[in-house]
Amino acid sequence: MCVAAQQPHDTSKPLHLTIEQIWEQAELNNKRIAMSRLSVESSEEVWKDAKAERLPEINTTGTYARVTNMPVYTDGYFHTPEQFPVLHNFYKVGGEAYFNVYNGNKTNLEIKKGATEHAIAEEQKNLTVSEVKFNAAVCYLDLARSCQFKELIAKDIADQERQLAHIQELQKNGVVLKSDVLRATLKLSRQKMGMVQIDNDIAIASQKLALMIGTDEHQLILPDTVFSAALLPPVTYDEYLAVAEKNAHEYKISAGETELRMLALKQVKATVSPKVGIFADYAFSYPQIQFYPYEGAAYGLGMYGVKAAFPISSFYHNKHKEKAAKLQLERQEVEHRETGDEVRQQVNEAYLRYKESLTRIDVAQTNITQATENLRIVNNTYFNQLSLVTDLLDADTQMLQTRFDLVSANIAARVRYYQLQKAIGNL
Repeated sequence: MCVAAQQPHDTSKPLHLTIEQIWEQAELNNKRIAMSRLSVESSEEVWKDAKAERLPEINTTGTYARVTNMPVYTDGYFHTPEQFPVLHNFYKVGGEAYFNVYNGNKTNLEIKKGATEHAIAEEQKNLTVSEVKFNAAVCYLDLARSCQFKELIAKDIADQERQLAHIQELQKNGVVLKSDVLRATLKLSRQKMGMVQIDNDIAIASQKLALMIGTDEHQLILPDTVFSAALLPPVTYDEYLAVAEKNAHEYKISAGETELRMLALKQVKATVSPKVGIFADYAFSYPQIQFYPYEGAAYGLGMYGVKAAFPISSFYHNKHKEKAAKLQLERQEVEHRETGDEVRQQVNEAYLRYKESLTRIDVAQTNITQATENLRIVNNTYFNQLSLVTDLLDADTQMLQTRFDLVSANIAARVRYYQLQKAIGNL
């Protein structure tokens, strides 16, 4: 059980979660995923209902009626009729059944349609889960970046305070000017203001992530700042593309929509088909007034046999419907090919950006080495009165910026990695 499930009500302490725990909570509590899960359940019930159409139709009937007098005009309408004696209360109770034998394969097509719609709903849910996990990962990594920035700024503030104290001591001894103290103080104030902004960034990202995974929005979430899992080196574009063609959710959904259009065309064609079924009915009635001579007694009557019908008018009513269904199928096939193009474009872009982000990490590490050496040199020259305070402050800023760049490069690489996994359908 994850930490969030163990401490649902304790918001006074920061909650540490790994990205895997974030994903678990999102799959359980995210509202978008919950809605897509309900859509899957609904489509499954529709599919089951289509299967139930194979079962026979069974009905029971009951009738009570008051029968009017029955005048018999033996001498014509213009003479007083004779009154035929009737029983005025009529009762009937019975049942009937119909079993469809053949209706142009419409029932099987409807079942296939339900199965296809259910498969599409499943893929829609998988796509939603993938999107939510990616968005949660981006928010989580953004939070991790802010936390790492906070650590770097806190360390830099401590270094700047020690450096300011040293400069103030030199100024008291008349070694440096007061303007050096003022510039160092101003830089320190800006760093402290930056810390306030970072704290706000953390609070905003934490609330956004908490809402995304369905936990208390006031719960402060602390992410991993050191990731145990190393980034995998990229394989070839063709290998990623092969995986995407099998797993990409958008492509599977598009394929399902194409299948639905094919089934719709078959359903239209099935309209011009005979309908054959077996029927049976039986009823008890009182009195017997269906056949002559009438009898004031209860009787039972049943029938069974075969019913057949053929919609002749469908030959001319169905012409334009079939043409429209063919055009919709052709359009969907074009859209399916376009979806394939979009998937390939997304995979290619994510693949290239991921490779680029790994290169940025190497560059950022090299820049830190250079900035560290530059700061060491400037620090020695300044306190030996061989360089200006502006050179020292610039070197400090460059050092901090290169550390920021390395953190950003590592976070960006992980975002690009998850983006690539999402594009190929593996997230």
